[in-house]
Amino acid sequence: MNLVFEGVKIGMILALMIGPIFFAIVQAGVEEGFRAGATVGLGIWVSDFLFIAAVYWGLSYISQVVEGPNFALYLGIGGSITLAIFGLGALLTAPKVNQLPDWSKETLRTSSYPGLWLKGFLINTVNPFTFFFWIGVATTVVVDGDLQPIEARYFFGGVLGTIVTTDLLKALMAKRIRRWLRPKHLMWIRRISGVALIVFAVVLLGRVFWMLG
Repeated sequence: MNLVFEGVKIGMILALMIGPIFFAIVQAGVEEGFRAGATVGLGIWVSDFLFIAAVYWGLSYISQVVEGPNFALYLGIGGSITLAIFGLGALLTAPKVNQLPDWSKETLRTSSYPGLWLKGFLINTVNPFTFFFWIGVATTVVVDGDLQPIEARYFFGGVLGTIVTTDLLKALMAKRIRRWLRPKHLMWIRRISGVALIVFAVVLLGRVFWMLG
């Protein structure tokens, strides 16, 4: 039970961080409803699960790859480009809303579910923070703590369970506030989300070059 609680604490830390994942879920939830936000979240959860499986069963090999001279550079550039593309996409396109007086009570599908899933998956996967975070967790908690497989499952279950729960709450809250928004507010949310993703891309690229310099 203590391991589950430790996992929940780490999951809460991740949930409270304001980053590209937060903006992606909120934008989808506000514009297209709870299911859209949850679908973006699903892509994120699958990405996290794959990271956990990879670092748990292949930590020694992954550590060698990470220590390569160009790994951080390539990962950082790829992550920056992906975030910038999604950010520009949000800035250059306008959300489609119903022109009826009660538009805010309805949701209009403007993105496919596979597209939303892929967006969440890519934003999380190409983010170097995600990669190094799970390696750090696996090293400090699982390896240094000498956890048995069943104990590791409890711990990672607590982390993932918390991430899933809080992401669903973000998507639900995003849908709930839709009723108080007008089309111009929806446009500003999209613009803020797009600018935020581009800023994260620039900061990420700057950190990579600073670390390598």
